[in-house]
Amino acid sequence: MSYPSDFKYTKEHEWVKADGNSGTIGITAYAQESLGDIVFVELPKVGAEITAGKSFGSVESVKAVSDLFAPVTGSVTEVNGALANAPELINKDAHSAWMVKVTLKNPGELNSLLSAADYEKFIAEESGH
Repeated sequence: MSYPSDFKYTKEHEWVKADGNSGTIGITAYAQESLGDIVFVELPKVGAEITAGKSFGSVESVKAVSDLFAPVTGSVTEVNGALANAPELINKDAHSAWMVKVTLKNPGELNSLLSAADYEKFIAEESGH
C-alpha cells in the first residue's frame, strides 16, 4: 500500500496534509481496513478547537467505534459534509476522503509526526509483517 508522501501521519492512524497555516485531516487506508465497513462518522462543528493528541470525533464501523485523534492543534474551518450521508467514502479512498480542515495553531507540531516512510515502517511492525 502506498501512503502519500506529502502527508504526515500519527501512530493512531490519522493523516494531515498541511498547506501553509491550514491542514486537512483524515484517517489512513490502514485504519479504514482495520475498521471494516464504516457506517457513521461523528465530527466537530466549524469553529471547534481541536488539540493534538486529543479526540476530536469518532468513526463507527460494523466492527467497532473508534475515536479520532487530532494530529495537530487548531480551529476547524470546514467539515466534510458528504461523510454524513456517505461515510463509506472513507472505505473507497481514505486518503482523499478528508474529515476536517483546520487552521494550524502551531505548524511546528507537524515536525513531530511521522513521514510516509516512517508510518509504513510503524504499521509493518504493528501488524507483524
